[in-house]
Amino acid sequence: IALFTLIICKHYYFSCLATAMCVKGSNLWEVPVGPFPPSANMSSRLLWEPQCQTHLHHLQDKARVAVTMPPLLNGHWVSSRCEVRPGPEFLTRSYTFYPRPTLLFKALQHYYSDSDCKIPAYSLLIQGKLRLYQASWITRGATEAEHTLHKVTMMIHNQRSAHRLSVHMLLSCLGLGTGVHLVPHHLYELFNVKTEKDCLGALHFSMMELELLRMETLYHLRGRPSKELFLGDVHTDWDQRVHYRPLGYQEPLQNTMNHIHPCPVCALVYRSSVQHPPILPPSWSIPLKLEGRWVSQRCEARPAVLFLTRLFIFSEDQHRWEGTYNHYSDPMCRHRTFTLVASGHFTQIKPSAKIRGATDLVFKVTHTKVTVFERTLVQMLNSSEEGSCGLVGGWELGMEQDVTWTAGCSVLGILLPHKEYELFKTEKDHKGCPLLFTGERPTDGSSPDRPEKRPTSFQSPMVQCSAGTPVLPHYSPHRDMTRGDNSASAQASVFTFLLMSLLNLWIWYMLV
Repeated sequence: IALFTLIICKHYYFSCLATAMCVKGSNLWEVPVGPFPPSANMSSRLLWEPQCQTHLHHLQDKARVAVTMPPLLNGHWVSSRCEVRPGPEFLTRSYTFYPRPTLLFKALQHYYSDSDCKIPAYSLLIQGKLRLYQASWITRGATEAEHTLHKVTMMIHNQRSAHRLSVHMLLSCLGLGTGVHLVPHHLYELFNVKTEKDCLGALHFSMMELELLRMETLYHLRGRPSKELFLGDVHTDWDQRVHYRPLGYQEPLQNTMNHIHPCPVCALVYRSSVQHPPILPPSWSIPLKLEGRWVSQRCEARPAVLFLTRLFIFSEDQHRWEGTYNHYSDPMCRHRTFTLVASGHFTQIKPSAKIRGATDLVFKVTHTKVTVFERTLVQMLNSSEEGSCGLVGGWELGMEQDVTWTAGCSVLGILLPHKEYELFKTEKDHKGCPLLFTGERPTDGSSPDRPEKRPTSFQSPMVQCSAGTPVLPHYSPHRDMTRGDNSASAQASVFTFLLMSLLNLWIWYMLV
């Protein structure tokens, strides 16, 4: 079977590669009672594992990504898609930074009534000054800054938005008399530092995103390098966002002179103005099909000062999932601290009432394994309370432990079993590859363990690295409790994988 599969893939190599680079349950809560089929077919792993793992290793390539500190901001930076902020809010951004020493900026934010950014609601023109400081002591790889607002003006684009804003805004602050309402296509001044005018409160407006910055240059196999600007994240709690100093990032802005290709949204946002917001083309949303394996597109940052990559595996027929979370101590994801493998069940509830094209889901985490790669953390786990995190005294560098039988790991904040209310969406990127958007985690580090805490925005999208039907192992809650069994199985797995890899290479050599 393995030889036949490899021969087939040889003849359809480019088709297989294209699928790999594009890296894809029922009513109420249903928990399957039968185990997954045993993972006896190693050839299926040989087909998908290199594709997904190679993608993750590619993120760590020093020759692929260069970071400029402090960032060289001069120029024009724009959104590459319709962005979703907590709330939800739908917007596109167009920011221009002017040369030093003053480093003035002009920012355009276009807000929309729909998740496809096709119905403009209002636009903000923000002018101010930015001062860069030192490298961040909290978020490694970022630069801290301080911004000063000079002036903010607003233009409303339709009567419905004018009515909604009239209800929430203090019209007397805008200088409007009694009985006078907001009207579309009129420029309103919301903030002016010279006249001490400030009418921004009703919009929950903040430019604190400018106080944490990171600029990356991406070198591609073909074409020119592209430049991306990461600005600070927006707090998931509206009451906190005005004063929140960011610790993570939003989706990056593209430099208009050095951006990803093709990028039709970039051109539309670049040509926009406060009077003429961009109307984006129809989104590439596709029905939610989770089957297969999905992987991070970049080293991801979290507000809790974490850096990680994610690999998800879904089996829709059996409502099973598995997630591998590799945590790192650096923003390039090269120095791993620990790996967490979680698994359980999931079910689709209904289409989201807040974001068109998205789906509400419920996930249940029932099993977790942890592998530690940092000596200090090993010592901490070995000195933890008995029964609180795996086998106390049994933790070793690079050795996996199943912590299911201790109901998780209190030291790492893992509690089992655990339920989360999620928000998923799938769409295609500019190359036609499926993307998976998962719900943004609460900024305060808590878990969306109640329906009212379900996310209203998304994390960085994942790309599908294999669309085949996955074969997930069936876990026993008492499995891998001892070091001896774990070590033996790990050595056998590594030996088998190396042997099959050598066989794979030999076959390819003979076929070529």
